[in-house]
Amino acid sequence: MINLFFPKPFKERYKKILGDEAETFYEYCEKPLRKSIRINTLKADKKTVVDRLEKQGWKLKPIPWCNVGYWVEKKGEIALGNTQEHFMGYFYVQEASSMIPPLVLAPKAGETVLDVSAAPGSKTTQMAEMMKNTGALVANDPNIGRIRALRFNLDKGGVVNTVVNRQDGGSISKSNLKFDKILFDAPCSAEGTVRKDYKVLNHWGEKHIKSLSRIQKRIILPVADTLKNNGTLVYSTCTLAPEENEEVISFLLEKRPEFKVEKVILKGLKTRCGITSWDGKEYSKEVEKCARIYPQDNDSEGFFVAKIVKDEKASNPQTEQK
Repeated sequence: MINLFFPKPFKERYKKILGDEAETFYEYCEKPLRKSIRINTLKADKKTVVDRLEKQGWKLKPIPWCNVGYWVEKKGEIALGNTQEHFMGYFYVQEASSMIPPLVLAPKAGETVLDVSAAPGSKTTQMAEMMKNTGALVANDPNIGRIRALRFNLDKGGVVNTVVNRQDGGSISKSNLKFDKILFDAPCSAEGTVRKDYKVLNHWGEKHIKSLSRIQKRIILPVADTLKNNGTLVYSTCTLAPEENEEVISFLLEKRPEFKVEKVILKGLKTRCGITSWDGKEYSKEVEKCARIYPQDNDSEGFFVAKIVKDEKASNPQTEQK
């Protein structure tokens, strides 16, 4: 156990959300995070990579919700990052919860996809693999330093269907491009990553959360406006703060009534319903269909995922009249 010091407002907040289960939540937040990898089938066969790593002493356990994801249960002869397989881009070290948003978005070969906050590239490379390196994937990030890491990981992973773009997410709609699918893995307070980096608690605060919520709301509307009719937008964060999650989705639904929320279902993954009210605010009932992923449910990071679809008829009322 790490014996973390949780700020009093943090503990009060999760006591309100989880009730008697809050203590279990704190216990899991203090447990070291399980290491996990995602095999890159653009470069190597899954069985081949597993066999090679196991011969080096690594013990891998399949992640139920990702058919190319594995938890690393036993260390091998050398550090995972120093293996030839990692150097060659045969696998990506990626947290198991981080694999969920691309799986919910389900990009297909030949589609046009936008990754709004792409760096350093874990989800971008995962989506490129799912698209079989076809179609067009726009990997956007406003930070030049993070873009360097993004480009390195794209090259290492053998990704060729991706264009890297440096732009603030709030101005993406100015390009007049339209996408079949969009992933907006928003910058957030990162509460869910405390098992990996307890230092996030040093920056935690409700004022910071509300500031991030304003940024997320500023970006999500222009991003949503670039989605084609009948397209899908997945909004995700590695935080559990309602202000950054359900409140942002409720805001989108209020401003863009043509959008609807679909329930997130992945085999092998335990999720909980979204919260419809918080801190005196009432949210759209639609947010109940969002997925809250708590550390104690899957022994993972905390995460939030919302799957949103754009209804062509709602976008074009005249369609129903014809």
